[in-house]
Amino acid sequence: KGDLAQFRELEAFASLGSELDAVSQATLDRGRRLVELLKQGLNSPMSVEEQVVVLYAGTRGYLDKVPVSEVQRYEQDLLDFLRARYSGILSQVKEQGTLDEDGLKVALEDFANEFGTADTAEA
Repeated sequence: KGDLAQFRELEAFASLGSELDAVSQATLDRGRRLVELLKQGLNSPMSVEEQVVVLYAGTRGYLDKVPVSEVQRYEQDLLDFLRARYSGILSQVKEQGTLDEDGLKVALEDFANEFGTADTAEA
């Protein structure tokens, strides 16, 4: 919520024609990606565990080098990848309500290598 609120404030400020510093521009760019991640197709709701891992990736910088136009493809490919290779992460969120952050980081880095966005995450 905080990231999106900050994005909306910066977006409004930027619409006034003000020049933004690099940090503000990066915040705007990440906010645009988060908005794309939050979009769901009609009659295509995401499970809680899918939302958790996708939002984790978005808020931790794993999509920072993904063009906004590719965010939905990244999201779908990531979920397919996790279901196929790291299903335990999704199961743990669903069944125990906990997230194995270290395991998810490994999975996201592995996926970044395949998707071509390696070295994009902030520590």
